[in-house]
Parts: sequence; structure tokens; C-alpha cells
Amino acid sequence: MSVNSGVDKEKSERHQRENNRVKTMVVETAVVIDARGLILGRMASIVAKRLLQGETIVVVNAEKAAISGRRLSKVKEARAFLEIGHPGKGPFHPRRPDQIVRRAVRGMLPRKKPKGQQAYKRLRVFFGIPEELKNKEAQTIPAANVEKLKCPYITVEELAREIGWKPAGE
Repeated sequence: MSVNSGVDKEKSERHQRENNRVKTMVVETAVVIDARGLILGRMASIVAKRLLQGETIVVVNAEKAAISGRRLSKVKEARAFLEIGHPGKGPFHPRRPDQIVRRAVRGMLPRKKPKGQQAYKRLRVFFGIPEELKNKEAQTIPAANVEKLKCPYITVEELAREIGWKPAGE
């Protein structure tokens, strides 16, 4: 057994403890936002602003957020975007619905500045509703309601399926 493996084990244990602490902290003090029936861009901008003010935010039902526009044009744009980059070197493009929503919020944060990096760390996005958040009351954002749209729209889950995401179990 080398000296480095002992150091790696300590780092791994410390990392696990930090992750557990973060998960419990998120459940206790976070604001839970339900993305069902919300416009992705408007929701992301409001969430980004609240993150910059110091709130910890958990977005649930990320797959049910809506993207305005015709289905075929949105799918065509997403597929064209996926062609940019190298599979091994990047840039890497998210295909999972929760990662698409997380990336949308990241685009509205000053992520290269320390305050933006700290804000991004306070964001959690989930597909569906996790067990530990089922009994917690979820907020919605009336300013981002999909009923305000007068044009067609596609959900994040539908877009993700079109660009290659396959849910576990299928």
C-alpha cells in the first residue's frame, strides 16, 4: 500500500462528509421551486437573481419546464448546437432535462466571478421530486407561468428525448 492511497482515502472520506452535509443543508434551508408549467428562460432569470441575493434554491420537476417556440425549430436548433465541439475535448452539451435547466440558470449568472460561482453552488436541480423534498412546500413563479404564452411550446423532457436522452429503465 502506497502513501498516496492513504491520502486519497482521506480526501474521499472528507469529500463524502462534505456532500452529506450539503445535502442535509439543502433540504433544511432551501427554497423549493416547482418548474412544472413554467417558462424556462423566465424561471432561470428569476432563479439566478435570487441565487445572487444569497438564497439556496432547489428546482424540482425540471423536465416539465416549457421552452417557447415551435417544436421542430427548437429541436433543429438543439441538434445544430450539439454538432459544435469535440466529443472528448468539449464543449460538452447537456442532454438530461435537469442538466439543461441547470445550464440555463448558469447562463444567467456571472459564473467566472466569485459571486457567480458561489451562487451556482447554491443551486440544485432535480428530475421529479426527491423523497426528502416530498413533504416540503414548493413555490411557483407566477411571472414565468406558461399560460402567458400565446405561441406553441415544448417541454424540456420532450426536447431532451429528441436530442438523445434516454431515461433510466427504458
